[in-house]
Amino acid sequence: MISRKVLITGSFAVGKTSLFNRFIHNTFSERYLTTIGVKVDKKEVSVNGQEVSLVLWDIAGEVSQEKVPRTYFLGASAVIYIFDLSRPNTLQNMEADLRIIQSALPGCLVQVVGNKKDLLDDEELLIMQRQVPEASTFTSAKTGENVEQLFFDIGSKLLEQRELD
Repeated sequence: MISRKVLITGSFAVGKTSLFNRFIHNTFSERYLTTIGVKVDKKEVSVNGQEVSLVLWDIAGEVSQEKVPRTYFLGASAVIYIFDLSRPNTLQNMEADLRIIQSALPGCLVQVVGNKKDLLDDEELLIMQRQVPEASTFTSAKTGENVEQLFFDIGSKLLEQRELD
């Protein structure tokens, strides 16, 4: 089994904690509670018969606003950068945030994820796909759509990276 640290970051109220809770505990709450500091938990995913332990760090604050201590980045193998599909303004800091992440963690796997897919219709989702081509997937923490697949894909890519090292 391999164990890898995965950061979950993005603007406030994009659903970072909801995505974290959906994956770790298979729960969802409509109540919004601001994360203070960092919340850490882990879960294993099975990839081609191999276990990958994902140690998830749900980080409060936005990377580009210096609210995230750089020590949180240490040892991270992957970053999930989340934006809210229903609030395009949550993309405003994405470029700056991704530059900071790539500078702090060169070669790190970065997945850009649009969350709250359940709030958009098919036409709106197509528009967002065109506007944010860097998005690897769209998820819904509320319904669970694409959540397990997101983490399976990350586990698979991290396992692949290990085999290349």
